Order: sequence, then structure tokens, then C-alpha cells
Amino acid sequence: MSSIPYVSGPDVREALPWDVAIEGVEAALRGGVDPEADGPRIFAPTPNGEFLIMPAIAPEVMGVKVLTVSPDNPARGLEKIQGLYLLYDADTSAPLCVMDGIEVTAVRTPAVTLTGLRALAAAAPAGDELPAAPTVLVFGVGIQGINHIRAAKWAWPDARFQVVGRRPERIQTAIDTLATEGIDVADASGDVDPAVRAADVIITVTSSSTPVFDGSLVRGGALVASVGQHGLDAREVDAELVRRSDVMLESRAGMFREGGNIIPARSLDEWEQLQPSNIRDAVRGEFTRTTGKPALYTGVGMSWEDLVLAGIVYRGQQSELAE
Repeated sequence: MSSIPYVSGPDVREALPWDVAIEGVEAALRGGVDPEADGPRIFAPTPNGEFLIMPAIAPEVMGVKVLTVSPDNPARGLEKIQGLYLLYDADTSAPLCVMDGIEVTAVRTPAVTLTGLRALAAAAPAGDELPAAPTVLVFGVGIQGINHIRAAKWAWPDARFQVVGRRPERIQTAIDTLATEGIDVADASGDVDPAVRAADVIITVTSSSTPVFDGSLVRGGALVASVGQHGLDAREVDAELVRRSDVMLESRAGMFREGGNIIPARSLDEWEQLQPSNIRDAVRGEFTRTTGKPALYTGVGMSWEDLVLAGIVYRGQQSELAE
């Protein structure tokens, strides 16, 4: 076998500016991608966390992301998620390339979150539209917190940003990093309740297994995205918020398997009877919001999302080689 090309993290990031990544996910959902057809993710224990294996298939390419998730890594100055993405030709099953899985994940999660939030915003009833300069409150100051702010800045260029974190040094690092890019961010860690009340958009990307704010404080019409945790025993938002919100899921099947945010609020039987909308429904304009209610998007990450972005990266690399 000839050597397989490797796409580095910086090259992955260069190939996926926020407009390309977010609009690529939206286009896939408007096209043939069905989140409900995505297979379950595979978990296996490691000494300090778990393996996460995520295969996906599309007509032209298929791939598998192999990650390790180590919750103690941030305290060591390392990213919680490490890994690789392996891309294959769907027809011949021949490997095409290997990519930096950390960067694929770092871009994919905010790209999908903003896809969900943009769809929720587009479905706003009269009087609940987002302001031109929304206040965006982000819980979490790791790479996902930083990248969600970057993605939200693309979606809402005039947005005002606040963050909440646990470690002052990481909060300051995030603020300083974004300041060099012209994005001003305020630290709201000392006044969480007022920040939640005032926020137009709330995004949670934390490793907390318990709710990070009081859901009764979220104003009617606000948008919330909770995407930092997976597993039925972990949740970033409380049952109060879930019950009072219009809920849109990344996928019904995936969230029924892993969605700790939703199961305590209602039983699995109740959710199966309700059949809440998924992200494809919302992107296609098939999601209805209720005047005066918050709108909640929640997800755990899915294999099709990585494949969509890995395919964009690969096609971009091939186009460059052909020039």
C-alpha cells in the first residue's frame, strides 16, 4: 500500500472556515443526510476515560473517527479529546487519507450547534426574533467554548459575548485569545444568574455532569444549545428548562440513547410519543416555535457530521492538487 496522505490540524482548519463548515452541514441536511439513519457510537473504556469510535457512510466516501475522551486532561493542560479521522472511498473501500481528529471535532461541534441555533432563530414567531446584536452567553472556556464563540461571531457579527468558566486562568486565556481576533468577551462567572436572565443565546460546552444554570431564569424567546455532555447520567441543563422549552434534538434515536439532558425531564416513553423535531426538520423549516417560550437544541455529536466535514476537507485537498 502506498503511503496515505495525512491532513494536519492547521490544514483541516484552513479548509473549514465557519461559513464553509456551517453551510456545508446545512446543505447536507437539506440534501440526503438523515440523522435518524446514523448508527450508534461505540464506546470502550481506557485507563483514564474512554475510546469513542464513530463510523459513517455516504455515497462517495465513508469514514470512521477514533477518539479518546479523557476528562482529567484539561487539568494537565491537554485537550479532553484526542484522535484521528480515517477517510475511505465508498466504492472501493480503499483508504484515502488520515486527518487530525481533534481539529475535525473542534470545528464540527460548533458548526452543528450554529446550524441548530440558526434554524431555531429562523423559526422564531413574531416578537421573539433575535436582536441584531444578540447577547451570547457561553458556559465553557476550552477549545469548544472558544470555537463556539468564533462560529457565533460569524453567524451574528454584532453579537456581544460573555463566558462562564471554573478556572480563572483558562477564562483569561480564552478572553485573551479571542481578543487577538477582534472578539471582545466579558467574564460572567461571578454573576451567572443575571447573565442567564439577560442572554438571548446560551451555549453550554462543559464537562459538567450536573446542570450549570437555573433553567427557570432563561427568558422567553431565548435560544439555548447544550452540546457538551453525553450519557444518560450527565446533563448540563435542568428539567425545568427542558419542560418549558420548545425542544429540537440532534436526532431522536441518538438522544434517546445518550441524551441525559432530556430523559430526566420526561420518560423515554413520553419522548417517543412526542417525537420531537430533529435538526434536519428544523433546517428544512419544519419546526414550529411557541410565542414566549425558550427554544432548546441539544445534541451529543454524530458520525455523519464528521463525515460531511471530512469530505469537504478531502475534496478541497484534491482540488488544490489538480490545480
